[in-house]
Amino acid sequence: MYEDKTLKCKECGNEFVFTAGEQEFYAEKGFQNEPQRCKACRDKRKNATREGKERELFTTVCAQCGKEAKVPFQPSNDRPVYCSECFAAMKQQ
Repeated sequence: MYEDKTLKCKECGNEFVFTAGEQEFYAEKGFQNEPQRCKACRDKRKNATREGKERELFTTVCAQCGKEAKVPFQPSNDRPVYCSECFAAMKQQ
């Protein structure tokens, strides 16, 4: 049903193969557009956005044990926040 296609990367200009398997995957996911970039350029672009963003951590007190906890979101007073140890223990229950 699908056949390999050769596409041109809009980033580097190199040709890359959009395989039949990839096309089938895109169709299953409902993607309408073909990829615009080769895998190397997609990976480089993805890593560039990650490198520029240092995760901000917020300090709070664990609602379970009372220890200091650092979390990657701004805690609000309407929901309890747990340290990683208490959170992991609760998740296992």
